[in-house]
Amino acid sequence: MIRNNRITGLVINYTPVEMSNLHIDPITVAAKAVVDATGHDASICNMVSRKTGKLELRGEKYMHAEVGEKGVIENTSEVYPGLFVAGMTVAAVYGLPRMGPIFGGMLLSGRKVAELIASKI
Repeated sequence: MIRNNRITGLVINYTPVEMSNLHIDPITVAAKAVVDATGHDASICNMVSRKTGKLELRGEKYMHAEVGEKGVIENTSEVYPGLFVAGMTVAAVYGLPRMGPIFGGMLLSGRKVAELIASKI
């Protein structure tokens, strides 16, 4: 959900309804902030990029644990007003090496995104 060029929530479609070709409205969830932590797919960021044209995803790169670990933590951020990235989604958005952040980087990225959101809202 986007209002005034800001993410204000999510629209959730569900597979059984789509598979049955039923015309049922999706579920909407309002939110002050949304975190895309969908990993390599960066699902929410890809949707925002496609629908707004205002978010560039560089795609994750080669495997390099040390650089990936550090980069994911450093680049955990707000990538579009109201949309934050954490974990491997960070690598997909910023073009960082993949598979680096195993546990430490993922936890520190999660903590950082929580702190960023808490300071914003």
